[in-house]
Amino acid sequence: MAESPLKQRFVLDTSLFLTPEIRGEDETVEEACLALLDRIAAARLEHGISCYMPPSIYEELTVMLKDRDVDDATIQKLNTWVITKSPAHYEVMIPAEMVYEFIDEMSERVNRGLRVSEKAVRKTEQKHGETVEDHDHITDVDRVISDLRDEYRDALRQGVLDSREDFDLLILARELDAGVVTEDRGIINWAEDFGLRYLQGRDFPTLLDEYLAATETGRWVDRDRSAPGIADEPPEDGE
Repeated sequence: MAESPLKQRFVLDTSLFLTPEIRGEDETVEEACLALLDRIAAARLEHGISCYMPPSIYEELTVMLKDRDVDDATIQKLNTWVITKSPAHYEVMIPAEMVYEFIDEMSERVNRGLRVSEKAVRKTEQKHGETVEDHDHITDVDRVISDLRDEYRDALRQGVLDSREDFDLLILARELDAGVVTEDRGIINWAEDFGLRYLQGRDFPTLLDEYLAATETGRWVDRDRSAPGIADEPPEDGE
């Protein structure tokens, strides 16, 4: 049978497996992960679609899954159908302009964080340690500090590349010329700058379902690969 023209690569982020957007009503994290991995396995077998993640993302994901009481059988299934591959840190080149933009953005975010801190300090000047209504153990100052943490985190981290795991994901996708699958806005922003294909995690199961439905209807079965518009894909790693 002719090889499927849908064959391609994706690099998966932790957020894909944990987002509530891929879970049905009353569906647990484990059930949603198993359903997703079943789709990934079928897409691999039917179309040669390969899914990857860097080791740093794998470690982050497995820790989070275990914290949510996902059993070892599910993690073993992850090991079977998602390829763990280290990105080529010394081979993938990044334009200097992107580094400059990152430095400028982080400088601006530090300034935003300072403004958030200044606002919190001014609020505490107006407080006198009274407890918050209905919370005998929480003072007004405690509430200001809690708000400061949330606002500071948003000012410095929301929508920006802020971890080695995120960077590994992008470098691996660039190396493999793969699509990025994530719910993280910061990763999506940088995927655009890198010129990478990307897809929100919530849409990935539907994409795989569409590919698999095309097989079931016979759309791609026994189709001549020499037909116009069907290009050969490079061989997969380890194949």
